[in-house]
Amino acid sequence: MTKRFPPAPPIGTPMLATRPSADARALLALRRSASKHHIAAPGPSPGDLDELLQIAARVPDHRRLSPWRFIVFEGDARVAFGKALAHIHDANTPDAESRDVLEAAGLLLRAPVVVAVISSPDATHKTPVWEQELSAGAVCYNLLLAANASGWAGAWLTEWIAFDADVATLLGLADTERVAGFIYLGTATLPSPERARADMTGKVTRWSAPA
Repeated sequence: MTKRFPPAPPIGTPMLATRPSADARALLALRRSASKHHIAAPGPSPGDLDELLQIAARVPDHRRLSPWRFIVFEGDARVAFGKALAHIHDANTPDAESRDVLEAAGLLLRAPVVVAVISSPDATHKTPVWEQELSAGAVCYNLLLAANASGWAGAWLTEWIAFDADVATLLGLADTERVAGFIYLGTATLPSPERARADMTGKVTRWSAPA
């Protein structure tokens, strides 16, 4: 496997405070998620994915708790998980149409590789849980950026499977854990058109001391 990223330096190495890069600025300005309907093979190999996850984990993390973990779905594991999702959907939705059950079975087949990012905070630690959950969200975004910079398309989705209690059990989540997102990775079959962006009018204020 060709390494796409430089290795982390030894602990304690003085690090540059900034790394000006026109390519990085373009990536941030023009980044676009792929449509969940337009992601196909090839996706990252197991070795490629291990490297992407290592980079994804390089996020702000107050007190170095690493309050997140990954569950990877590749190959036939996506099929088996989909069958379990279909059973859960059918059991919990008495009036479910067969089309909906089939859709549940195919959710993870929309990309060759799917990574569930699990928020796994330590509720007993003095670092607020909210900060730990934000770190898990940063991991999701960083994984997308790392994938895009490496030539793979990606989409960050939740859908009902991120919030269903039976799916949480299927994933083996602890009571304090929850899904931050399912990251779908592969190759885009169609370009994603630019979408409307946030109107920054009224979104930015500058605080000043009360008179």
